[in-house]
Amino acid sequence: MKFRTLLLCCGLIVAAVLGGYGWRYLRFADTPLPGIAADASVVVERGDNLGKVLNKLRAQRIEIGAGVYWQVLARQTGAAGKLQVGEYALATDTTPRSLLSAMRDGKVIRRSFTIVEGWTMRDLRAALRKVTVLKQALPELDDAALMQALGHAGQHPEGRFLPETYAWTRGDSDLDILKRAYAGMEKTLDAEWRTRAEDLPFDRPEQALTLASIIEKETGNASERVQIAGVFVRRLKTGMRLQTDPTVIYGMGSSYAGNIRRVDLTTDTPYNTYTRDGLPPTPIAMPGKAALHAATHPAPGNALYFVAIGDGSGRHVFSASLSEHNAAVRDYVARYRVQRQAEKQ
Repeated sequence: MKFRTLLLCCGLIVAAVLGGYGWRYLRFADTPLPGIAADASVVVERGDNLGKVLNKLRAQRIEIGAGVYWQVLARQTGAAGKLQVGEYALATDTTPRSLLSAMRDGKVIRRSFTIVEGWTMRDLRAALRKVTVLKQALPELDDAALMQALGHAGQHPEGRFLPETYAWTRGDSDLDILKRAYAGMEKTLDAEWRTRAEDLPFDRPEQALTLASIIEKETGNASERVQIAGVFVRRLKTGMRLQTDPTVIYGMGSSYAGNIRRVDLTTDTPYNTYTRDGLPPTPIAMPGKAALHAATHPAPGNALYFVAIGDGSGRHVFSASLSEHNAAVRDYVARYRVQRQAEKQ
């Protein structure tokens, strides 16, 4: 009888001990990890096991608890040996269970990078350089080496990357984003070219891309893109020079200081459409989808000129004759002078 009582007591003690461990384990698994800082994350690199990941958490002064609990939980959640490479968010409510589940399922942090309509290649390079989490290849590559790295040796990079927002994860490089943006531009340009209007004054999609880049830089009001495209298309058809300031600015390069002087309009460069006929040799910026559509589907009409209204709306006055255009220019200059005078007072 005494022996049975002893066994019963031992059993109760063991059950109590196991129950205590079980309770502590469950509390560990589903309790937020203490010490997580704002905007924290942990990176699982190729070859990392659970022990290395836990060391990375400790290095951030996160209280992780007993390592054996993590091993048991990893087996229970199916994460043991299946941690996927990537960067994982550490929110203040992150628990061991939620973190292991995320690393098992590859729920990595997805970031985004936006190429803005009208950016030049110089703008794009500068913006990518600021994203320090991206692996940086561009600083070591000039334009020719860049296009070779992308598999398009001999092409000029200007205008070749579609303005869009691109998702990326840690481990990606600036070249990864550019590869996708290049493919996006190729696909969009091809689609617009296949449905292009009849009787365009050019016969290659690359020329449409160049015209779209000019439209992008000339347009302050999105609704006018097709009208501006119509003006440029009619000028090309009639042999008139495009005479558009953004091409002059592009040709000036780093010497452009914010304003165009009369001497700049008469100084010949490959991009000066005041001194040269036809389209410039390459695009001058990254055109968006709307500008690509306008270049291949210009609005009909008879306007050959346009000038800004000057009221801050980005809209233009379109004219069919030079006399009408000159009158619109005089109106613009008068409004500009009044505005400058008001600013001085």
